[in-house]
Amino acid sequence: MSTATADKFKNIEDVQGRADLREIAINKVGIKSIKHPIKIRDRSGGDQHTVANFNMYVNLPHNFKGTHMSRFVEILESYERVLTVESFNDMLEKMTDRLEAEEGHIEMSFPYFMMKAAPISKVESLMNYQVKFIGERKGGINTTSVQVTVPVTSLCPCSKGISDYGAHNQRSHITITATLKDFLWIEELIEIAEKNASCELYGILKRPDEKYVTERAYDNPKFVEDIVRDVAASLTAEDRIVAYIVESENFESIHNHSAYALIENDKRI
Repeated sequence: MSTATADKFKNIEDVQGRADLREIAINKVGIKSIKHPIKIRDRSGGDQHTVANFNMYVNLPHNFKGTHMSRFVEILESYERVLTVESFNDMLEKMTDRLEAEEGHIEMSFPYFMMKAAPISKVESLMNYQVKFIGERKGGINTTSVQVTVPVTSLCPCSKGISDYGAHNQRSHITITATLKDFLWIEELIEIAEKNASCELYGILKRPDEKYVTERAYDNPKFVEDIVRDVAASLTAEDRIVAYIVESENFESIHNHSAYALIENDKRI
């Protein structure tokens, strides 16, 4: 690029840098739904290659007209692609400082896979889960939460109690959003959800496995209220988690609606 051309671009006005006279601050401004390849370290010591969806925001004081949208993308492009909770926090701090903001917010959602062995035949197959990292930076302090959505089976205690044989069951989604004090594997949150369901799910089931999961769910009936309370008890007992939200949505097999329950607990209060 010639010196004349460089000088020409240098003199282009930064319209976003103009003052705004409406005196209305903006809580979050930034970019949403930008996809980027990442690698996530799993508990086995390997790296999972996946594609994450990012939402990246900062606050904007009342006297600024706009923020610099391209800087969000530059930060994402420049960052290492092997991400952990620690490096995610570094990205959050870097973004907030680069945009000269007091507050920052990043959400990173991606599919996550675990190899699971069927309960009887032990045949292995992959199960996928939806995971989200949520980072907030306020007053120079980072708060990081990890969210997992785990598909499970739930069986209705009422249906079992009133029926001469059988009981209706359905697939359910347990969603845990955990605010962390210390490192916690994604797999650990998934396992907390699965152990508190009527039965967990598997990618491949042979006939002996199908018999097992059917009878396991029948012997372990749970209302949506039972699921969230049992998961909440496990999360309360986990010292590395300082706050959590647990949700359960049962996609009812005998109704055209879902059953839903939520418990929220901040152990710091």
